[in-house]
Amino acid sequence: MRKCIFSILGAITILSCSDGDLQIETIDFDSASIQYCANPVANAKNLMFKINDNEALILELQSGVLNRGVAGDTVITESTVPGQSQVTYRVFSDAVNKDYFCNDIPTVDPKVIDEVVAEGGMVIIETMPVENDTTRFEHNINLSGISFVTGNGERITNLAINEFGEVITVVPD
Repeated sequence: MRKCIFSILGAITILSCSDGDLQIETIDFDSASIQYCANPVANAKNLMFKINDNEALILELQSGVLNRGVAGDTVITESTVPGQSQVTYRVFSDAVNKDYFCNDIPTVDPKVIDEVVAEGGMVIIETMPVENDTTRFEHNINLSGISFVTGNGERITNLAINEFGEVITVVPD
């Protein structure tokens, strides 16, 4: 009888719930649209993000990554992560909106429950002139091979974030 009780307790211990660590299974922002606080520019750092309820995918591009382009040509710029670009995934305690990123004074709520910074990958930006407009360029931003490693060493590989979005920049005066 004693062996049976120890066997049952052992099975319960093995099959019990996790220790409370947040488990990130997938990162999916396909249905979310790209947002930003200030219009992107070619000659400054740019912060862009996608929000999916209580999650956010944040892209920070260093100055010059949004190439101004060449009138009549398509230019492809590759930016390394980390390095010239940074991609961060955040999970919040509640739904988040654009104001969270754009307020001058950071908000207290919702709280960041987990944050994972990408350890590798590429940001690929295809820049082309806006049709019939010599003052603006369109930038299609794609992510490739973005690799997240969580605090407990788990690699997130099921990423559906290849197409980040499209932004327009104005040719500086």
